[in-house]
Amino acid sequence: MARNVIPRWRGFNLPNLFSYYHYKDFEEEDFKWISDWGFDFVRIPLNYRFWIKDDDIYYIREEFFEKIDEVISWGQKYHVHICLNFHRGPGYSVNQELKEKFNLWKDEEALSAFCYHWGYFARRYKGISSKNLSFNLINEPPHVSDDIMTRTDHERVIRKTVDFIRKIDNGRLIIIDGISYGNESLPELVDLNVVQSCRGYLPMGLTHYKASWVGGESWPEPKWPGAWHYGEYWDRGKLGKHYDRWASLMDKGIGVHCGEMGAFKYTPHKVVLSWMRDLLEIFKERDMGYALWNFKGPFGILDSEREDVEYEDWYGHKLDREMLRLLQEF
Repeated sequence: MARNVIPRWRGFNLPNLFSYYHYKDFEEEDFKWISDWGFDFVRIPLNYRFWIKDDDIYYIREEFFEKIDEVISWGQKYHVHICLNFHRGPGYSVNQELKEKFNLWKDEEALSAFCYHWGYFARRYKGISSKNLSFNLINEPPHVSDDIMTRTDHERVIRKTVDFIRKIDNGRLIIIDGISYGNESLPELVDLNVVQSCRGYLPMGLTHYKASWVGGESWPEPKWPGAWHYGEYWDRGKLGKHYDRWASLMDKGIGVHCGEMGAFKYTPHKVVLSWMRDLLEIFKERDMGYALWNFKGPFGILDSEREDVEYEDWYGHKLDREMLRLLQEF
């Protein structure tokens, strides 16, 4: 597999270990169901603080990695590609439940620790094919700003980390998220021959309606087309133009994948499905794969807690069969 080209993988996020206060063990049945339903990709958002000891960022508890080893083995067993992602790496996370003591984009100490941890992953999993395993360096880098992260800062961090990993495992498939929380592509990094990852959360007024972490409680009830997005109103045409910018990377031989997409549980189900069909058609037209956030939970197909869905009982879980069928079409 060329390291900058990927199949049109389709699947889900399993965010069992992304938030320090929401730990949940992985379950083999999830990987079996994902495979049985015709999907072939699982992204695993990780929080580095689960495998360090106290605040010692260079103390790695090797026994923790038995959980990740098991996830990778389940991926191989069920023919599902596993993408390991630092949702929180030393010096940065989009989630605000913990405050990092340094800034990945500005502080050399943070970058050294970041490379150290990815180096551990690279050594541990060196023998596993990139057909089965990829590394997604850091989730959703922020908007560009002089005080937090300039574009130059971001490029420096990514180039050093990619080089660090490749000196250990030159064949590893590496994925990088776009800046502006995954919404802006990175043409300046095309020469790195890494896959770039976008997001499927636009327009925000539809995907994050009533989401407290982005102030969505006061937003107007969404409709599609015509959903609100910070003073603009989006339709399929506007959505397609956004992803045209990402698809242009493919003309340069760079793979593009949507690492997260979906809509929060308060958006009316019919609106979600109408918007999602347009989004999935746009992805398919541009030969882009996707991963729904999440598999189980408020964006997902199992146990979403939506109040306007006629659920199907699935081994004690509540299955949104209509959303599952839509995803299976694409």
